[in-house]
Amino acid sequence: MKPATLWPDHLLPAHHDVPPPWPGRQVRLDGTVTYVRDTPATAPGAEPALYVHGLGGSSQNWTDLAGLLADRLDGQAIDLPGFGRSEPGRRYTVPAFAERVVRWIEHSDRGPVHLFGNSLGGAVAVRVAALRPELVRTLTLISPALPFLDFRRSLQGRMLPLLAIPRGERLAAWRLAQLAPEVMAQQVMEACIADLTRISEQRRQEAVEEIRIRYEAAHYAAAYVRTFRGLVSSFLRSYLPGSGSLWRLTATVRVPTLVVGGRADRLVDVRVAPQAARVIPDSRLLLLDGVGHVAQLEVPRTVARAVLALLAEASPDGAPPGGEQTDAQARALITETGESGLRRDMAG
Repeated sequence: MKPATLWPDHLLPAHHDVPPPWPGRQVRLDGTVTYVRDTPATAPGAEPALYVHGLGGSSQNWTDLAGLLADRLDGQAIDLPGFGRSEPGRRYTVPAFAERVVRWIEHSDRGPVHLFGNSLGGAVAVRVAALRPELVRTLTLISPALPFLDFRRSLQGRMLPLLAIPRGERLAAWRLAQLAPEVMAQQVMEACIADLTRISEQRRQEAVEEIRIRYEAAHYAAAYVRTFRGLVSSFLRSYLPGSGSLWRLTATVRVPTLVVGGRADRLVDVRVAPQAARVIPDSRLLLLDGVGHVAQLEVPRTVARAVLALLAEASPDGAPPGGEQTDAQARALITETGESGLRRDMAG
C-alpha cells in the first residue's frame, strides 16, 4: 500500500455546469433487462470503464465522475438487478451481482475494463477482479462495503432487526409508502453525504426523481432487504473458514487498485478502506476528511484526480489512456495526498 497521488487539477476538464444524467438504454441479458448508461469518450484512444453502484443506488450515481473522466475513459454504468431501472433478479447476493457484472463485460465485449465500485458495488468489483482478473485493467473502490462486524459503526445497523422478521420486505415497503419522495431523498443524502452544500439543486431534484422510480417498482423493497441480507451474510462468512471470505478474495486482487474512503462515512466502518488498501498488494489509499460515503458524488474532481494518477501509473508510458504523455513539469505537479493535498485540491 502507498498513498494515492492526485493528477494536476488543471489537466481535468474545466469547471462547467452540472451535466444531466447520461443517456441510458435497456439491454436484455440472460432473459432480463439490465439498464445501462453510456458516457461516451470525448478523445481518441480512451479505454473502456464500467461503474457499479451501491446498495439502494443506481447508475446515476456516477454522472459527474464519468463525465470528468470521459476524455480518458469510455464509460458505462449499469443498474444492478432490482435497482434503478433494471428488472429484478432471482438472487441478491454479492456472488450473484458479480456474475451479472461479468456477464455484462462479456456481453458488451469491452473487457478488460477499468472497474469502479462504490459500497456494495465495491464488494462486487473486488469479487470480479479476484475471480476474473483477465476482465479488469484497474480497480477503483470508493467506500467499499467489505466485511466488518461492529454494526454500531453504520447507520445500516438499525436495519438488522428487519432481517429477522419473516417477509421483512413488506414492512420496508410499508415504511417507504409513509414517506414523501422529497423526505426520503433528503434522508438518503444526509446518510451518504457529509456536506450537503456540495450537492447542487439539480442533483437534489434528480435524487427525488430516483426515489419516485423506486416507489413505482413493486420489487424494490424486496430487492433492497434481500440485498442487505445477502451483504450481511457475506460479512459473517468472511470471518469463518472456507473459500467464501471476501477478505481472502480481496487479498488475491493483483490489478493496480485505488481505494478511496471518507472519514465522515456513516454507512461503512471508516477502518474498512485502509484495511482494504493494506490487503491488496498493488494499492493506493486516498482518505478524505469531511467526506461521506459517496465521494464520487460529493467531491468528484478529487476522486477523478486520484483515478487519473492511477491510470498514469498503470499505463506503460506514464500517461492516462487517451491522453498525451505528461511532461516533466506536469509530473512535478502531481500532489501527494494527505490532509494538506485535499485542502489544496478543494480550494481550486
